[in-house]
Amino acid sequence: MDHQTDPKFIPVGYMYKRVAAPPADLPSHVKTIYSVGNCGSPGNSDNFNDYIQFWSHNGYWFFNSPQEMNVLASENGIDLTGMTLFYYEAYELEFDFTGEEAHDFGTWSSFESVLDWKTEVDIPQKKQFVGFDVVEFVCRNSPECSLLSCSNVAAKSVAPVNSSCLYDTFAEAKNSVVSGIFHDVEPGPYRIFKVYLVDPS
Repeated sequence: MDHQTDPKFIPVGYMYKRVAAPPADLPSHVKTIYSVGNCGSPGNSDNFNDYIQFWSHNGYWFFNSPQEMNVLASENGIDLTGMTLFYYEAYELEFDFTGEEAHDFGTWSSFESVLDWKTEVDIPQKKQFVGFDVVEFVCRNSPECSLLSCSNVAAKSVAPVNSSCLYDTFAEAKNSVVSGIFHDVEPGPYRIFKVYLVDPS
């Protein structure tokens, strides 16, 4: 299968984030970190809250709409001031290697949302595409590390990152995933995300 021809992306949801400034060891042209992941590393932008404790997310571990987060924040005294609203779509397949070395055979396979939680994502009428992220999903539930930023793979990536530490094209993200550069620093599987900015008003 050619994974670069009309790749299918799945709407997976929204997240408010506190956008981080780039660490000093990232390329100098990187001005903001628009990471999907939230692993606690200085290279990842934090989610608005440790939201999983409220069990109001959808089956992809995001939110079906910004309104769901607004209600959660209002009911639990969470301040959303200064947060940036993101909308995400995920490539329909995840990639993983069969062994511990980067030269081991890698495979693409499908993944599903968790059926325990309602997943009916509201598609935003207006959204601004800002790039593709590569995210680690070892536990196969919530996003873990965004590997371009938190593991500083950007400095040795097979393709340059943009000013938000994301790839500009799906081909760049896909080629980097299968190259093994992420496997050198963190185990898989890896998922590719389209990252969009959304006006919260």
